[in-house]
Amino acid sequence: MPKFRFVALDSQGRETEGVLDAESQARAISLIKQKGYFPTSVSDIGGGATVKAENEKAAGLGSIELKVPTFVTDAFAGHVKPKQLMVITRQMATLLTAGVPLLRGLQILLKQETHPTLCKALKSIGESVESGSTFAEALALQPKVFTHFYVNMVRAGEAGGVLEDVLARLAEFMEKAEHLKNQIKGAMVYPIIVLVIAVSILVFMMIKIIPKFAEVFSGMLGAGAQLPALTRGVMACSGFLLTKGHYLLIILAAITFGIKSLGKTRRGRYLLDTLRLKAPVFGNLFRLTSVAHFGRTLGTLLNSGVPILQALNIVSETSGNAVISRAITSVHDSVKEGESMALPMDESGVFPLMAISMVEVGEETGSLPDMLTRVAETYESEVDIAVEAMTSIIEPIMIVMLAGIVGTIVVAMFMPLISLMQQLGG
Repeated sequence: MPKFRFVALDSQGRETEGVLDAESQARAISLIKQKGYFPTSVSDIGGGATVKAENEKAAGLGSIELKVPTFVTDAFAGHVKPKQLMVITRQMATLLTAGVPLLRGLQILLKQETHPTLCKALKSIGESVESGSTFAEALALQPKVFTHFYVNMVRAGEAGGVLEDVLARLAEFMEKAEHLKNQIKGAMVYPIIVLVIAVSILVFMMIKIIPKFAEVFSGMLGAGAQLPALTRGVMACSGFLLTKGHYLLIILAAITFGIKSLGKTRRGRYLLDTLRLKAPVFGNLFRLTSVAHFGRTLGTLLNSGVPILQALNIVSETSGNAVISRAITSVHDSVKEGESMALPMDESGVFPLMAISMVEVGEETGSLPDMLTRVAETYESEVDIAVEAMTSIIEPIMIVMLAGIVGTIVVAMFMPLISLMQQLGG
C-alpha cells in the first residue's frame, strides 16, 4: 500500500507532520481530516505509482491535454510569478460568480493557460477535485505554487460558502502586495544604478587614466620628484588596484558568502533583519512595508473567516522579516492566553504607535479585520510618501558623492602640473 507524507494544521494553527498508509491521496486526505487536522501538503513517498495512474484514469480528465508552448525553456518552467497567479485567481473568481461549477472553471483555465507549471498544477487540482477532494485540499497538494496563506483563505471561503468572494479578495491582496513590492524595487533601482556608474568611472580612471599621468609626471619631473600628498595618495590607490585589485574581489566575495551563510541561520537572519530595520534611510521604509504587509495579510485572513490564531501563524510565516515574525509570534501567544494583541505589539518595539492604537480600537469595537485593513491602507500611503522622500534625498547625495570622487582625482592630477607651471613662470 502506498505511503504518504503529510503536513497538517490542528485547530490551534500548529503544524504537524507524519506518514500514513492509504490507497490514494484522496483517501490519505480523508484520514487526516478524520483525525481533526487540516492537511496542507500530502505527497506520495513510495509505492504509489500504480495507484496514481489508476486515479488519473478514474478522474476522467484524460481528455484534457497539457500543452506546453515551444518558446518556454526549462530554465523558466518551474517559476510562477505572483502576477500570473493573480490573473488565474481573478479569472476563477469571475467564473464562480457567473455560476460556472468549480471543476468546469478549472478546465476552462487549463485550456487557456500557457505556463507549464500552472498547467500541471491546474490539471492535478482538477483530478483531485473530481476524485472527491475539496478545492483547498487540492491546492495544498501544490505547495510550490500555492502558499499556506492562499490555501487557508480558500479553505475558509469553502467553509463559509463564499469561495468566489474570497478568491476576488485574494486577487486584490496579491495585486496590492505586488504593487508594494514594485515600489520598494523602484526606490532601490536609482541609487544602485548611480552607485554602479560611480564605481565604474572610478575604476576606469584609476586603471587607465592615473597611470598615464604617472608616466607624464615621471618624464617631466623625474622619478624622484616630490609630488603633493593628495597626488601621491591617488597614485598609490591606482597602483594598488593594478597590482592587488584581485584581493578586493576576493574580500567582496568572502563578505557576500559570509552574509548569505549568516542569513541561513536563525540567529544570523534575526541579526541581519534587525540591522535592515535600523539602516539609515532604508530602515524606516522596510519597517513601514512590514507593518503594511502585516495589516493587509491579517485583515484579509480574518475577513475571509480564518481563525485568528491560525491567521497569526500564517502572517508570522509570510512576514519576510525575522524580527517582525518574532513579534507576531508574541502576539499569537498573547491571544492564545486570552489577552489582547495591542500589548505585545507595543512591547515588541516594532510596530508604530498609530498601528497599535488602531488595533486596540478594533479589538474593543469588534471590528478588528476592518481596522487592520485601514492600518494597511494607512501605511501603504506612508510607503508612497517615504519612497518619494527617499528618492529626493538620495539623488543629490549620490550626485555630490560622484562629483566629489571625480573632482578629487582631477585636482590631484592637476596639482603637480600647476606647480610645474608656476616654477617655469618664476
